[in-house]
Amino acid sequence: MSSAKAVAFLQRIGVAHPLIQAPMAGTSTPAMAAAVSNAGALGSIGIGAADAAKTRKMIQSVKALTDKPYNVNVFVHEDPAPDAARDARWIEFLRPEFERLGGAPPTALKTVYQSFASDKATLDVLLEEKPPIVSFHFGLPPASTIAALKGYGATLFATATSLAEARAVEAAGVDAIVAQGIEAGGHRGAFDDNAPDDQLGMYTLVRLLVKNCNIPVIAAGGIMDGAGIRGVLDLGAAAAQLGTAFIGCDESDADEGYRAALAGPAAEHTRLVNVVSGRRARSLATSWTAIAAAGALPVASYPNAYDIGKQLTALAKSKGNHSYGAYWAGQGAPLSRPMPAAQLVETLLKELAATQL
Repeated sequence: MSSAKAVAFLQRIGVAHPLIQAPMAGTSTPAMAAAVSNAGALGSIGIGAADAAKTRKMIQSVKALTDKPYNVNVFVHEDPAPDAARDARWIEFLRPEFERLGGAPPTALKTVYQSFASDKATLDVLLEEKPPIVSFHFGLPPASTIAALKGYGATLFATATSLAEARAVEAAGVDAIVAQGIEAGGHRGAFDDNAPDDQLGMYTLVRLLVKNCNIPVIAAGGIMDGAGIRGVLDLGAAAAQLGTAFIGCDESDADEGYRAALAGPAAEHTRLVNVVSGRRARSLATSWTAIAAAGALPVASYPNAYDIGKQLTALAKSKGNHSYGAYWAGQGAPLSRPMPAAQLVETLLKELAATQL
């Protein structure tokens, strides 16, 4: 994308700088999003794991802290078909992990949150609260939902991990593509987690999309400093989206175990695993990545697997064991720099400016 088009994109979303803080459901907070937005970048909250009531509370909290644009991210996965036998196999596989910690697994798994594609209550909240930007992860909602959001003036982003997904995003009338490379932390945004995945790196994916799509491309995956931001802008991206860089910020909801892992050797060994939630997500090295190393496993479907995953994590924490956390992070994790979010934005922008000297 030419610099003129990139500037036009930033003007459209009302943001001064080509920097987006990734939504990171469960880790980003309204305070983080507001601090980033107030610093001239785009702050985000992730509501994929929240119900309608919590979604409203989070959005209103952001509004109370900033009058700047912000992004609300939703999960558009397929709601799982009931499969008690598969769930039971996964429960039994994890039973020894529970027993080692002095507990017992649940007898059944529940769907811990609903897909936005079928969640009318959350859609109603968005239509009432009118966040200026809404972004989709794991796929696209129905055309009627896209029309309703655009009807009040929302700008829409959607994650793509391939050119085919990007073309679907553009055809759906979405305004910008978040090009998520294989380096990215957290859940892989592929539309179908079971389909073949070319695992494209962020730089290759950005160039493919810039050359083949007509809407702005936002680069995501492994970007941790101003030099990385400059690199993706030079490739034609309209902005860079950083998630792992913000995990260590003061406003993050990351707990002490997460922060310690991010600051230690575990940051050097991230892995894509599906054992925590049922979908592939890049994690710091934890007990979960050790479990995943066993190979083909009878993992329950997403997000049902998250039910037992969260219970095992909570049990471990109650015993003082922080090694079972869902510690999502990208391959750039060793470059993390803990500081307040506004200070991090300032630091990144200074580094970006220095690349132009």
